[in-house]
Amino acid sequence: MSTFKAPKGTYDLLPPDSARYLAVREAIAAPLRASGYGYIETPGFENVELFARGVGESTDIVTKEMYAFETKGGDRLALRPEGTASVLRAALEGNLHKAGNLPVKLWYSGSYYRYERPQKGRYRHFSQVGAEAIGAEDPALDAELIILADQAYRSLGLRNFRVLLNSLGDKECRPVYRAALQEFLRGLDLDEETLRRADINPLRVLDDKRPEVQKQLADAPLLRDHLCDACKAYHEEVRELITAAGVAFEDDPKLVRGLDYYTRTTFEFVHDGLGSQSAVGGGGRYDGLSEMIGGPALPSVGWALGVDRTVLALEAEGVELALPATTSVFAVPLGEEARRVLFAKVTELRKVGVATDFAYGGKGLKGAMKNANRSGARFTIVAGERDLAEGVVQLKDMESGEQRAIGVNEIVAELESLLGRP
Repeated sequence: MSTFKAPKGTYDLLPPDSARYLAVREAIAAPLRASGYGYIETPGFENVELFARGVGESTDIVTKEMYAFETKGGDRLALRPEGTASVLRAALEGNLHKAGNLPVKLWYSGSYYRYERPQKGRYRHFSQVGAEAIGAEDPALDAELIILADQAYRSLGLRNFRVLLNSLGDKECRPVYRAALQEFLRGLDLDEETLRRADINPLRVLDDKRPEVQKQLADAPLLRDHLCDACKAYHEEVRELITAAGVAFEDDPKLVRGLDYYTRTTFEFVHDGLGSQSAVGGGGRYDGLSEMIGGPALPSVGWALGVDRTVLALEAEGVELALPATTSVFAVPLGEEARRVLFAKVTELRKVGVATDFAYGGKGLKGAMKNANRSGARFTIVAGERDLAEGVVQLKDMESGEQRAIGVNEIVAELESLLGRP
């Protein structure tokens, strides 16, 4: 037994469960690949200021949850708590926005880190797949991303999720709402920290999950009543486009999400089978983020979907993913000559794309066949000295139990045919 364990609030992905996580990541990425999004990968840590400016000084993520540290050289870095700021920084640094083809459409997958109280569905290390469309202000782009996320979830077999939708306005109309909300909040019985947050960014208070705060917010002014005509028209077009695409949604006038950079379209995917941690993903438009981190004006929109939360949602609905077998063929050699011959055939099978494993460690027939059973292989090849003297091996169908001899030189072609390969 090892003396070391995974840090609190983290987890290890181990076979066979890890196959589900891989399948979820692939299912989320597939619609993006088919829609012009290119893959991007950024470092696991960035300059602290990138997140302080982009995510927001008043957010819990920055004030309480970031893993920040100082390097030996004196740099202040942080493990990335979210993906958007890093992706936008990389796109700007790589001058992708100057290539003349806007929007720049990117997708990513990786681990993120937040110091939180661990509970089911909320970890200190978690996995997300995200998408960002950088450099275009177009309701169709917002709608596209919502539709692609909906498509990804449905391709996995999820049905009991809901799409919540709101608009947070822009730099023209949000200040008016901000002032009205601050005036309302000053009249409530709130603790000092919450009042301080209301002064910095009052929308953060709407995102407070404490029942005693939410109760007082019942009559809070709503942003939708303060939207300018341009934001109203923009939001209505997003609603019309996703409705036409068959994506059902619910208007949620109090949806603000936990990051400061959002403007206009804001959305969240929630699943009612997950208890208090019901959000499985979300995103929105962030038209001013590029300027916040020192770049040019680049209106953008994106989302991140939680792989961990999606797996939990699949479990809540009892959805079993159709996962490909990790092993299709298992080779069992009996003796040194068989070991040499079958190992060569295993290599050949792998080269043509047949998932094949081998009985390592010189086990006897009984032990090797147990390994073959555990591997989930559809077929097993067994060969001993007598078989090889006759130029054959024994091919066993692990489902039917049927066994027959085939020529050594026929192994690859026969198994390709049996497994439905051309």
